[in-house]
Amino acid sequence: MNRKSIFQKALLGLFVFTGVAGFGQQIQSITNNPDTSFTFYSAYKSVKKSNPEAGIHLLNIGDSVKSIHDIVYCTVNGRQLKLDVFSPAKGAKSARPAILMIFGGGWRSGNRSMHVPMAQALAARGFIAVTADYRLSTEALYPASVNDLKTAIKWMRANAKTYHINPNEIAVWGFSAGGQLATLVGTTGNNPLFPGNGYKKYPDKVQAIVDVDGTLAFIHPESGEGDDTKKISAATYWFGYTKAQRPDLWQQAAALNHVDKNTPPTLFLNSGVARMHAGRDDYNRKLDSLHIYHEVHAFAGAPHPFILFDPWFKPSLNYTVAFLEKVFKGKR
Repeated sequence: MNRKSIFQKALLGLFVFTGVAGFGQQIQSITNNPDTSFTFYSAYKSVKKSNPEAGIHLLNIGDSVKSIHDIVYCTVNGRQLKLDVFSPAKGAKSARPAILMIFGGGWRSGNRSMHVPMAQALAARGFIAVTADYRLSTEALYPASVNDLKTAIKWMRANAKTYHINPNEIAVWGFSAGGQLATLVGTTGNNPLFPGNGYKKYPDKVQAIVDVDGTLAFIHPESGEGDDTKKISAATYWFGYTKAQRPDLWQQAAALNHVDKNTPPTLFLNSGVARMHAGRDDYNRKLDSLHIYHEVHAFAGAPHPFILFDPWFKPSLNYTVAFLEKVFKGKR
């Protein structure tokens, strides 16, 4: 190899090494190709290795739930974002509380079908459950996903009469990255930072939050996000910048920094992986100071994707239902 080739190779290596830390936005996250690394099946294989007793929850709902699939709730830059609506098959005399369900996958993978079983189970218990798409970091960086989900909430209110939704009783529920998004969406009701993608006359404020193993803070002693020493972290891909480059974005996306008197009651369902709920105790201390109701139910030793499988699925469902009944005064 000649001297010129050696220099070119070294320069290329320097560019790759500093692509995140030194040369601005990490545009490599935008591939416009779906990342399928996190799926129900991949989660199941992983969980079975450490928890051989784990199993797929078998629903017994019969014909008690009806579903409507592939509803386009908004179009952004030509991209159709869709959702599914699950509701009790037996009609109610009055509108019902509704739950927007947000999947996880490191803001980069996963899809809305992963929580269909939980959505069906919640519908069988009397709620309207909505599973929604949002743009992942392979397609659009933060805060695109936040605005998408805000739009989904507005869509729920705009179409409340059609789907028998009580517009004054909407909860947001999310797992992992979806839990982080749920708490961020829930603590920033009607915040101009996140205006959504349409339905401007409808509010995006929710009345309850359920966070399943989603981080509350990124720049925090308990957080594991943003360590790019071995590989680029999921959050770095999502923000497009490292913590050092744009700490303002990393702080802005932390629900812990938005807690105030308008924060809704919050339920935490947690695995045994502590870093997945970084900032939770600080968040709850803020809620205590504001006299806002909250609950924590942790499953000691449970793996991160516990919510998807037995033996954790049913108790998680029961905790969710009991919490929402308390917040919504049992109406449905």
